[in-house]
Order: sequence, then C-alpha cells, then structure tokens
Amino acid sequence: MAVADNIPEALNKFKPYEPAPGEEYMNEKQLEHFRQILLNWKQDLMEEVDRTVRHLQEEANNYADPADRATQEEGFNLELRTRDRERKLLKKINETIEHIDEDDYGYCEDCGVEIGIRRLEARPTATQCIDCKTLAELKERQLGGH
Repeated sequence: MAVADNIPEALNKFKPYEPAPGEEYMNEKQLEHFRQILLNWKQDLMEEVDRTVRHLQEEANNYADPADRATQEEGFNLELRTRDRERKLLKKINETIEHIDEDDYGYCEDCGVEIGIRRLEARPTATQCIDCKTLAELKERQLGGH
C-alpha cells in the first residue's frame, strides 16, 4: 500500500470519468464515480490495517540481542506511524463520502466554484479549488517562514 507521498493503489484502478457534452457537474453518475473511488480506497486502507495487525502479531519476538530488539521496535514504530496517518485519511474519506451523500461534493469550500473532475480524481478528498489551495499554501509558507 502506498504511503503519503505515493499514489494509493485505489486511485490507479478506476477508469477516468468522461462527461458527456453539456453534462451537469456533479450529477448522480459523477457522484457515484467518486463514491466508488473513495470506497475502493477505504477498502485498500482497511486491508492494509489488517495486514499490519497480523504482521505485528506474527513478528513480535523477544530478541535477546538489544540491537535486534531495537531494529524490530523501530520497524514496528514506522508501521504504526504509517497506520496513524492512514487512520486520519480514513476519517477524511468518511467525511468526503458524507459530503457526497449530502449532495455537497465537488465545490470549493472557500469560494464555491467547481473543483473539477480531474482534480478530484487525483485527490478525491480535495475541498478547495486549485486557486484557493495555492493561495492557502502561499499564506502558510509566509506564516510558517518556509
């Protein structure tokens, strides 16, 4: 499974949506397209959580050598940090599915314009259009001193 910087497998499995000429933005077909992407992504994350739990249970050895124990603990810590990031992502995916269910998906939370099908296919949990996101990142850099 992919970590934060990689593209999750679920986001590579779908066929890009091709709207018909004059098709209304975020109609039922489009909402169902994104719901399916999100549900697949969620399923992949849940399967990864299950694999991690099994791995931690199977590999939990009490090594006599302190270096071996430290190496094992570091590996477990890395896995747990990754799962924590994925737990937060699962929460965001669930919130996004709720927005779809409430017919409040695909529009920028800041300015109200269409986020766009391609941007949402690349980042289905996006809540801002590219202009507002870029502006927010610029502000963050200025305030953060980066």
